[in-house]
Amino acid sequence: MTQAYAAAVESLRPGAPAGTGEAARLTVERAVGLLAGRARCRLTEAHRHLLRMAAEEDRGLYEVAVGVIRLLDVADAEPGLGGGQSPLRFAAPIRRFAPWIGMVQRVLDVAPGMASYLSAERGPDGRLLDLIWAAASPDAVVANGLRGSELIGLRVSEHFPEVVASDRWVVYQQVLDSGAPAALGPFRHHDGVYSVRAHRLGEGLMLNWTRHDEMPGGLADRLAGTERLGNLGWGEWDLVSGEIYWSDQLYRIYERDPRLGPIDPAARDTDGLEEDEPLRVAAKEQLERGDRVDVITRVRVNGRVKHLRTVADASRDTDGNPLRVYGIVQDVTEQESGAKRLAEVERQLDEQRRDLAAEHELAGRLQRIILPIPDGPIVLPGVKVALRYLPAGQESQVGGDWYHAAELRDGSVLLAIGDVAGHGTQAATNMAQLRHALRALAVTTSCPAELLGHLNRLICDLERETPELTATAVVARFDPATHEIVWAQAGHPPPLLSRGGRTVPLERPAGPMLGVVEDAAYGTARLDFRAGDLLLLYTDGLVEHRDRDLDDGLARVIATVDEAVRASPGQPLTQLLARLRQANPDDDTCILAARPVTGATRDLRGYLADGAKMSHLPG
Repeated sequence: MTQAYAAAVESLRPGAPAGTGEAARLTVERAVGLLAGRARCRLTEAHRHLLRMAAEEDRGLYEVAVGVIRLLDVADAEPGLGGGQSPLRFAAPIRRFAPWIGMVQRVLDVAPGMASYLSAERGPDGRLLDLIWAAASPDAVVANGLRGSELIGLRVSEHFPEVVASDRWVVYQQVLDSGAPAALGPFRHHDGVYSVRAHRLGEGLMLNWTRHDEMPGGLADRLAGTERLGNLGWGEWDLVSGEIYWSDQLYRIYERDPRLGPIDPAARDTDGLEEDEPLRVAAKEQLERGDRVDVITRVRVNGRVKHLRTVADASRDTDGNPLRVYGIVQDVTEQESGAKRLAEVERQLDEQRRDLAAEHELAGRLQRIILPIPDGPIVLPGVKVALRYLPAGQESQVGGDWYHAAELRDGSVLLAIGDVAGHGTQAATNMAQLRHALRALAVTTSCPAELLGHLNRLICDLERETPELTATAVVARFDPATHEIVWAQAGHPPPLLSRGGRTVPLERPAGPMLGVVEDAAYGTARLDFRAGDLLLLYTDGLVEHRDRDLDDGLARVIATVDEAVRASPGQPLTQLLARLRQANPDDDTCILAARPVTGATRDLRGYLADGAKMSHLPG
């Protein structure tokens, strides 16, 4: 049985895109669960809808899944997405995806008989107060006719109050406390004789019910089971005698007391919605012509509107006149409502994508205004600097990466690179404040450690307006007279120095991230910047990637720098920037490469045009 359950679970598991790893598969499964929970439909229906969205939008399944998670994976108390930034609102609370419970439900979806998994609600003293349905098989049913997935979230105390005061409740408590399974019965319950087996599963109970007072496997039992599984009933209308017959499930669909008998089809249907009257008239005419009818109409039942699919045909005399009408009525309310909810979710996703695209365009324009990338190398006293900015692969990931390269009034050169946490217009705005502040502060001091101290206090002050604002940075001062670089860092990846054909990361002086410790102190380090050296400053998007760890990313960049220097030792900047062109899908990247100027240094104004023609990228 365990192997059969495992096989059933695996067969129902939503698939992930071919060739992706475990993380991508879990992302797709999580999106399917969120979509099913939001639309209150089956996981398989949500998975098919996710595939259709990907096909219609010509996007990858993983990308669509990420968008669904970004929209739906929010707490019930949150007013909207992104800390209240999004205008989207939901009419009902959104429950976070619980993959473990989802797995239990998928097993019960194919389990025969009546089975339920109920979470336990305990008091402060550990006493069992109530049991709440968390998963249920299609045959699980309560007295008012609710069954299967309709039970999710209901309390046992509300539907079986007598059980709470019975000996069975004590046994349930013992099973939860000890973990030892128990079997109860047979005992009489309402109109039948049952036994129940209880097993502890996690922090809840798995209950399996067996009814003993009916012969399972007979034709009537199979028909009743089919009706329940399909949520359908059948009926016949003898046009000669006027006799009408309804199956038990048809009474349940119409929520009608069987003692009242079937509804007379000849009577005017006052419960049908007026807007569907043309459909009913067309169906009647179709049946009179001798064709089979298959139509979905809406009916008001006990104040609620149900979507009922009717498939009907008739037996006829030799002249073609109908003698007996027989048909099947299926309650498809859940499917119709699920389809509408899925369509609404898809509309909200489209709206979110448009909002993200608009924010991306605005942030991109702001970033280009604040952080212009020069068309050629920047020639400064004793040093040439080349820059490259690589935008993130995802539209919503415009970040706060920045650089600074300028001559100071004392003839030295200030080089800096930094990264503000976050993405979007807020990150771009914070980046602008930090970059302009550095330029202004450089008038008062050229010491990298002091500059970082001032920037740290600025970030701490801004953090009062923008909670959890942090940033990293490297600031370096180059003295062309002594060819010495003094530099400091604030939680930033170490610069890379290429010397003699070998590239190594520099050992970082002490310094925490900006905005973490208000009175933080920053140390400095010194570097003799010789002819032939190459210094690379970069933001973490260059070395961090979802498909590899940080050490592997850093090793790839070091190998790329070594290849560039070997390929063109006289002009490594051209080769380097041509090779460092691979965008990170999750984060922006800013690169600043510097080399000392010598008499033999060639003018590199055309390096960008040459580099644009290079197609070799780091692996």
